[in-house]
Amino acid sequence: MVPAFVPDCINRKKVFIWSGLIILTVIFLLSCASKPSVAILPEQQVQAEGPFNLVPYWQPFTEEAKGALLWYTAKIAKPRLELWAVRVDLSSPHIQIVSAAGSKNTRGSNASLSTKVSSFVRDNNLFVGINALPFEPTSDKENEYRRNVGIVISDGYILAPPHPAYDALVFYDNSSASIDKGRAAIISQSQIISAVNIDHAVGGFRQILINGELSPHTLTDESRHPRSAAGISSDGKYLYLMVVDGRRIGSIGCTQAETAQILKQLGAWNAINFDGGGSSSLVLRMDGRVRPVNTPIHNNIPGLERAVAGCLGIKLIP
Repeated sequence: MVPAFVPDCINRKKVFIWSGLIILTVIFLLSCASKPSVAILPEQQVQAEGPFNLVPYWQPFTEEAKGALLWYTAKIAKPRLELWAVRVDLSSPHIQIVSAAGSKNTRGSNASLSTKVSSFVRDNNLFVGINALPFEPTSDKENEYRRNVGIVISDGYILAPPHPAYDALVFYDNSSASIDKGRAAIISQSQIISAVNIDHAVGGFRQILINGELSPHTLTDESRHPRSAAGISSDGKYLYLMVVDGRRIGSIGCTQAETAQILKQLGAWNAINFDGGGSSSLVLRMDGRVRPVNTPIHNNIPGLERAVAGCLGIKLIP
């Protein structure tokens, strides 16, 4: 015979266990709520009929950024495009520009080792990273030899020489911050003779937006590709980094003119076309991990990130 008091003991034990679980759950939720997330996902993807219809809808990127970093994602109907962009407040004391010629940032050598943009962001403790100038050869393997086709200046040192036919995104030191109405400018690489007054610079292809107008050469290029690009506001205060996906059903790729128009809609006054195609990758540190927000496509494999050379990144400092 089972004693009569056993059921009451069992009931009390169940109540005790459930109460404990509820208390632990509440404590866990409160602790999660009190900790800022590494990055905040956008509330929604902006929908637009075409590149001329885009409306800037900048959203907080991370609490640590203190408003210096905002980001944006949109889907365009005609043509079918998906894009991701970051706006950087260059006047903020919490922003630090980082440039690299590859995973091997050696002074006095044009040789660089290949790196994926995600590795560049992770290894340098960055919050944002994007591929920049063209290079050769191409593969998805890291730590292989790469030759940058264009200039890379990092912390005042030239790591790769200029390519006179192409342009570059340049960040001047504080003593030259008044040049071109701000710290950043897009200039011909033929103008860069030394790293004097330059903190950082990364080459690309050619300028696609000049003082708010599409560059003439963009109007005759109808080829569509994944695109990486950068822009600067008219006052030089804001830097825009953007990737547009291509070579997939949901996003067929941009022309140079469309790339320039999109950046203009987002607030850029001048813009440069970076290396695109399978190299295009915009990587953010979010949700506790580092990952591309777009879909890189190397060798026609969606999600396969190419190992590139020259990169541009953003670090947050206290």
